[in-house]
Amino acid sequence: MSRRLLRTPLTWVAVAVLGVGAAFGLYWFQPWKLVTDNRVDEQLSAVDVAPPGSAPAGVTPAGTAPAGATAPAAPVERTPAGSPTGTRPVVVSRGTFVSHEHDTSGDARIVRTTDGRHRLELVGLDTSDGPDLKVWLTDRPVRTGRAGWGVFDDGRRVELGRLKGNRGDQAYAIPAGTDLTGLTSVTIWCQRFAVSFGAAPLVAGG
Repeated sequence: MSRRLLRTPLTWVAVAVLGVGAAFGLYWFQPWKLVTDNRVDEQLSAVDVAPPGSAPAGVTPAGTAPAGATAPAAPVERTPAGSPTGTRPVVVSRGTFVSHEHDTSGDARIVRTTDGRHRLELVGLDTSDGPDLKVWLTDRPVRTGRAGWGVFDDGRRVELGRLKGNRGDQAYAIPAGTDLTGLTSVTIWCQRFAVSFGAAPLVAGG
């Protein structure tokens, strides 16, 4: 009976359909990416981490002195190597990632470089590997929970390219002439399934 079934054309058609379906499923879902990592370690801009004017508790800010003491000479501001005199990269906005469909952590910041260009920098990104992941700047608010997973393709967005790696430091050039007004978030967007892996609000001045 089994040999007779193997000889029928319908059996081979069914086997072929199942094979194609399995291959397509593997291509579409790429389940192995749940356990793989792609690490990127690009050089990021040398910027100050602390907001201007802030200092840890108990520490006297530079250029000031306790009462009754002689004020020290103003410190000399050093320019990062390779930067034009008197200029340095400036953080325009920054924020911290929240998790959406996959656990995501790290920071995002938009930096104006010394030549006046802008780029997005992802600092210490840690998310899941996945198929068809893109980096988007958007005008959508960042919400926690499932309600925030799928909102980023509803409004204005600027795609900066494919995610270079699901872990590590990485930078993405923002196209010249991009109007950053209103672009208040960045998302790691899975275009294949129209869902955000994680997103960060971008707050001016950070």
